[in-house]
Order: sequence, then C-alpha cells, then structure tokens
Amino acid sequence: MKGLSPNAEVALAVVAYSLCSGSLVLVNKLILWHLPFPSLVITVQLWSTLVFIYSAKWLGFLEVDPLKWEFVVPYLVYCVAFSMGVFCNMKSLSISNVETVIVFRAMAPIIVSFLDVFFLGRHFPNTRSWVALAIIVLGAMGYASTDEKFQSQGIQAYTWPLFYLCVISFEMAYGKKIIRSVDLKTRSGPVLYTNLLGWPPMLLFAKMNNEYEKVWEQMWESDSTRFPPGSLLLLFLGCAVGTGIGYSSWWCRGKVSATSFTLIGVMNKCITIISNVLIWDKHASATGIGFLFLCLVGGSIYQQAPMREEKPAHNDESLQPLTNADEEKAATIGDNDDDKRDE
Repeated sequence: MKGLSPNAEVALAVVAYSLCSGSLVLVNKLILWHLPFPSLVITVQLWSTLVFIYSAKWLGFLEVDPLKWEFVVPYLVYCVAFSMGVFCNMKSLSISNVETVIVFRAMAPIIVSFLDVFFLGRHFPNTRSWVALAIIVLGAMGYASTDEKFQSQGIQAYTWPLFYLCVISFEMAYGKKIIRSVDLKTRSGPVLYTNLLGWPPMLLFAKMNNEYEKVWEQMWESDSTRFPPGSLLLLFLGCAVGTGIGYSSWWCRGKVSATSFTLIGVMNKCITIISNVLIWDKHASATGIGFLFLCLVGGSIYQQAPMREEKPAHNDESLQPLTNADEEKAATIGDNDDDKRDE
C-alpha cells in the first residue's frame, strides 16, 4: 500500500482484521436470533461479497484477477475447509454461547504451531511460547469447568466447537501456504476465489440441515411476519462486515505467520467478550470469563518462531519448507492493488 511503511501496513491490516472478526461474531449471533438458518445466512454473505467485487470492477474501482483453472484447484481445497469452518462456527453459535466458540478458537494456535513446523518451514516455539500455549490450555480447561452447557450436557455441548477447532487449524495453515504458492496479483483475487467456490458447499450444508424446509415453515406457512423487524438490516450489516473480513483476513494473512495470524484472531475476541456481556444474558460467569481472559493473556505473550533456513530439493519445490525469502515475498502479495480496505 502506497504511502505506508511496512510496519504501519502490518498494523493497519491487523486492526482491520480484528475489527471485522470481532464484529462478525456478534452480528451473526444477532442474525441467527431472528433468522435461524446458518448456512443460508452465510451463502447470502458470500453472494454479497461477489456482487461487491464485480460491481466495483465494472465501475473501475477495483482490479480483479481473472478466473483460471490453475488457481481454482488449490483454492478449492481451501474453500471446502472454509465452508466447513463457517458452518461449524455458525452451528456452534446456534447451540452454545459466544465464549465457548472463543475458547476453542483460542486453542487453535497450539495445533497451527505444529503445522507451521511441519509444513511452513518454521522452528518449534521457544520456551516462552510453550508456556504461553500451556496458559491457553489451562484457561480453556478452567472455562469448561464453569460452563453450564458442559455441566448439563457433557461433551455433547462441545461437539461442533471441536469440529470448528480442527477445521480452522487446517484452514489457517493451508491459507498461508496457498497465498505464497498461487500467483494472484490483486487483493481481490483470494477473496473472489474464496467466495465463488465457497457458496455451493454452503447450499449443500443447508440441505443437510433441512434449512429450506425451515425457511418455508417460518416465512410462508406461518401467519407471522416473514422477516422479523430489524432482521433485514442485520443481514445487510452482516454482508458488509463479511465482505470486510474477506479482504482484511487475506491482507493480514499475507503479512504474518500462520500461527501469528491465528493468535491475532484470538486476541481480537476481547471486543467480542465485552460486547457480549453488555448485550446478552447468555454469557459465561465471572469466573468463566476470567479463565477466558487467561487464554487471551497466553496468546498475547506468544513469540513467533523464526523460519528455518533450508535449501529446497530439486524434485518438487512446492512441497518444501518455506524460507525467510518466501516470507518476505508473501508479504508483498497484492500490494499492486491499492483499492479499498482488505475472515
């Protein structure tokens, strides 16, 4: 981005991603309160981002990478994980409180730190970082001991959050890998492919969850108002924030490591916690929130592991650990497109 120093651009990317991520959890929770159709809500948000991209391109405000099969293949794997991640997240929000989702997200850096070592060319975390990860686990375990859902339903209350943890960990690591290996020129490129390939699986999830039947029963067979007051406004707001997180997440991902990107997502949930306490009575106890903040403290003292310096093998460069040079190259992806702000 022209006019900004590298450090300032990283800071701006982190702030943009943090605001969008923290806001989207709360907005989606409100949307589901009025429109309990998680997959269809996400589909509308993905479609709205595509409308924004192509409208801005048509008006000359954005440059957008062309659609090519060579780009579709790697992003298809990511988009399947992305779709499963958002579906698991929405299902988690529909059966549990916001803090439960946040705690499981707080545990994701532990898994991603290992993926960083085995697939992204980084060293293992140092002692300070292992202590930080241990604090995160301690906080998550403490939170579980105070959660009413866990006490009354046992492990069943954590089924969807556990699926979400596994999927989001893979998504974080794989997303970092493809942003380096796929030669897209604009910031809209990753957002376009993610949203274009992400909505068909969401419609399939909606079918699996009987959401089409639920929509018919609630909005056409019922005598009540088809769209509850304020629901369309919330849906529009969710679409706007969803577009924002699409851009800001890929921008931020290109500037930091996979583990750091995951940790940033955990840290920005502080905004979500404070807002959740003010808005709903369906939140954790003071002790539970204290344990949740302990998770965030652990994430804040984590120290990013350095890259390993390894020479790539001659037979297949794409599968070799990434070096510091790769890291610097990845940080410049999309810098040729200075339009707009950069899930």
